[in-house]
Amino acid sequence: MTTFTLHTRETAPEPSRAAMKAVEGKFGFLPNLIREMADAPSTLRGYVALGEMLEQTSLSPVEQQLALAAVSLANGCEYCVAAHSAGLRLAGLPPEDLEALREGRALSDAKLEALRAFTYAVADTRGRPDAGVLEAFRAAGYGNRQVLEVILAVGMKTISNYVNHVALTPLDKQLQAFAWSADVGASAAV
Repeated sequence: MTTFTLHTRETAPEPSRAAMKAVEGKFGFLPNLIREMADAPSTLRGYVALGEMLEQTSLSPVEQQLALAAVSLANGCEYCVAAHSAGLRLAGLPPEDLEALREGRALSDAKLEALRAFTYAVADTRGRPDAGVLEAFRAAGYGNRQVLEVILAVGMKTISNYVNHVALTPLDKQLQAFAWSADVGASAAV
């Protein structure tokens, strides 16, 4: 099995260092995912750039984190479910909804639930969600712009989910309180 390096800014390839510094400044620590991605500067910089673009969408911080968590749930990515659980807590998602999300149950807010279900379906069906899920998303008040923004979130998270699956990324100590097991969440459905 291939082992991935958990780079520091000092050991990382030079073209990765600025992105690593920016991520560390934003989060207050350098996540293991980013430390592994540093081996491929283009992958790291592309991932960070997609995250910056997602922040510029019409989706609120809670909606952004919810979309990223839903993709991670669909892909069974334990690392990213933990990371976006922490992000959702910081963004203000009520604790009971965070618990429901992680357990694959419906959220109490109908609009957020439509976003969760649509995003999960897009990731789970590889971009072919059922027409009913799309219509429910639209009925909740979302439009074409948000459909495309969800697809951006799916693309971004698929990169990190797959890196974590291949690299077996260890969970950072800062995220341990949000650890999640794919075995527990495997029943999460649309």
